[in-house]
Amino acid sequence: MKKIEIGHGSGGKLTRDLIRKIFLKYFGSDELSHLEDAAYITLKNHNTAMTTDSYVVRPLFFPGGDIGKLSVCGTVNDLAVSGAAPRYLSVGFILEEGFPMDHLENILKSIGETSKKAGVKVVAGDTKVVEKDRCDGVYINTTGIGEIVRPLPLSNVSPDDAVIVTGTVGDHGTAIALARNDFDIKAPVGSDCAPLNNLLMPLLDVNGLKWMRDPTRGGLATVLAELSDAASLGIEIFEDKVPVREDVRFISDMLGYDPLYLANEGKAVIVASNESAHIIIDMLKRHPLGQKAAIIGNVSPKFKGVRLRTKIGGERMLDMLEEDMLPRIC
Repeated sequence: MKKIEIGHGSGGKLTRDLIRKIFLKYFGSDELSHLEDAAYITLKNHNTAMTTDSYVVRPLFFPGGDIGKLSVCGTVNDLAVSGAAPRYLSVGFILEEGFPMDHLENILKSIGETSKKAGVKVVAGDTKVVEKDRCDGVYINTTGIGEIVRPLPLSNVSPDDAVIVTGTVGDHGTAIALARNDFDIKAPVGSDCAPLNNLLMPLLDVNGLKWMRDPTRGGLATVLAELSDAASLGIEIFEDKVPVREDVRFISDMLGYDPLYLANEGKAVIVASNESAHIIIDMLKRHPLGQKAAIIGNVSPKFKGVRLRTKIGGERMLDMLEEDMLPRIC
């Protein structure tokens, strides 16, 4: 069979064959191979973090990634920025009748390869099939479990802390916009989609590390606005310090987007003490995913909200994103 059929979601022989012959080929963990109703997993400690997310990105395949890679990276990164080492994933699929089997295999291969790179195991899953035209090919839900290495609560953030971003912003949102072919623009912009745990876990040994977050939907500006609101502190950032690729900036200007609000899938925002900020930057720059890391501003008790100091010396207040400029980016 070269396409998904309704029977693949029946729970019967077709479902079993799909799982055994296709899914297990790419998700080969011992925990999953028993195909029980629950996986038995082992954690070294009882301090556990858990997160879940669903992925409906359009298109399913885009420069730099696909929905499979994205589903692993998004969940792994949510654990990593929370100070937890990712260990296990469950992956749930909603498939559309008629979805090409080779497309599914490419997605499963991507999940398997990205999981291996991130050092996590897929140990449980579920598959449902809906009628043709009731789903855009495939939707994925992932749940991640990790071991808490060091909690990073918002209460750690204090005045005069430094604000760091681990690399260029707006890459993923721009790549998705171009991949949809709504605009006649050709540019070599790929998604930054990547698992960040190997980049971020070493930072947990730095005493001055306060807080981390991955700026996905709503981008850098929205994450900082949420931080400011929750901490009741101001945040000042400097436009000329925020790393943005020139082609991303150019395309954003053409399309009326703001890179500060565009999604990222392989970057983190970090708050750290001033004393430790340069130590963290040095550590980040030694990793391929952190070579464009930069200190972009600081936390201030003198005002509320997020204030952007522009290149020409003015200032602009950044608020949370109200309407998504680019829906279904993850």
